[in-house]
Amino acid sequence: MKRKLIAAVGAAALTATMAACGSDDSSDGGGGSADSITVWLMSGSAPDPWVEELNAAFEEEHGVEVNVEIQQWEGIQDRLTTALSEDGTVDVLELGNTQAVGYANTGGLADLSELSEEPWTESMLESAVVDDTFYSIPWYGANRVVVYDQSIWAEAGAEVPTTRDEWIEALELIDENTEAEPIYLPGQTYYVMGGFVADEGGAFAAQNGDEWEGTLNSPEVEAGLGFYGELQEFSDAPTDIDEGEPQQSTDVVPNGDVASWVGLPWEVVNATTAIEEAGGEADWGFFPVPGKTADELGHVFLGGSNLAVAERAGDQELARAWLEMATSQEWSQRFNDAMDGTVVPNRSDVTAEPAAGTFAEAMVASADVGFLPPLTPGWANVEVEPNPIKDLMTKVLNGEDFSSVAEEADTEMTTRLNRE
Repeated sequence: MKRKLIAAVGAAALTATMAACGSDDSSDGGGGSADSITVWLMSGSAPDPWVEELNAAFEEEHGVEVNVEIQQWEGIQDRLTTALSEDGTVDVLELGNTQAVGYANTGGLADLSELSEEPWTESMLESAVVDDTFYSIPWYGANRVVVYDQSIWAEAGAEVPTTRDEWIEALELIDENTEAEPIYLPGQTYYVMGGFVADEGGAFAAQNGDEWEGTLNSPEVEAGLGFYGELQEFSDAPTDIDEGEPQQSTDVVPNGDVASWVGLPWEVVNATTAIEEAGGEADWGFFPVPGKTADELGHVFLGGSNLAVAERAGDQELARAWLEMATSQEWSQRFNDAMDGTVVPNRSDVTAEPAAGTFAEAMVASADVGFLPPLTPGWANVEVEPNPIKDLMTKVLNGEDFSSVAEEADTEMTTRLNRE
């Protein structure tokens, strides 16, 4: 089942110029008196049958109509900014998890603290809470795993690694014993690199009082990028591109002899489809990104989506009721089952038992060591090209001095993080 998760997994853009969305007496819509509510969901996020069954159950219980409006990720920032600054445009909305804190900070989202005691997946909560207040609820997560061609690895005599060192050893065997590219890894895949930084205890940025500052010029970032560089030496990919241009799953992997790559669930679906359409057969295996030692997996960027209630919703009471039902144990379990293991569950009481050897098994295994970028509206400014983290990676991989390049990048990061 094809599910386009990329925009939710990638850190979504969010400007800091959103109009303040203060609450007033009309924000509760009169306490559940509306005859309909409007729900914004993103294209590809939820299977149609799940949405239809959920809404039928809600409508039967509450006697109101649910109008679901499917949104596209492209341009969603501007549409959300407008909708959340107006009364009654949307009641419940889906947000990329890196968007949620920014909209909460600008007053656009309602306080959902009454749902704080539910057994939410711990690694997803950081994006839902601001100053100990819940402004959104985790809906689903997804993270990258290592995808490998089992036949090439068998030819090379390489085994699935459990540590970083074993990962390098496997790539060396593939390089020595086959004609395949051991790993496809462009020089600017910075969320993969960020996981290695998190393994070292580092981060891209940190909050200092009311301000944010870049923390790239640190031993932790240098070590994380150093390991990324070790992997990248086994790749033929340029150092000045990321995994999206060209898209690795459709433009690279199906058209070359690639032994392994780091990808998301939707990318595996697309790569498999492209290979089969060309008359081939995919022979994938999957393993979590290894950690420094065998007793802890490597950190991975945990993307995904949250659900929230607009502060200016036409009817907050009904909106909260819909969100509470949608994220209940029953409907979260149904959602997880409908997604066929392509997402990390939002609740610890949802049963997720993916089949052995599947992408889902490897993905769920890493969910507890997920990390997120700095959750601040200014993060969107960092991701605008030229991205200082990407530039840092390219320069260092091309042999420039880490400290001087990182110091320059931190100056730019700090400016962008605090820009209004």
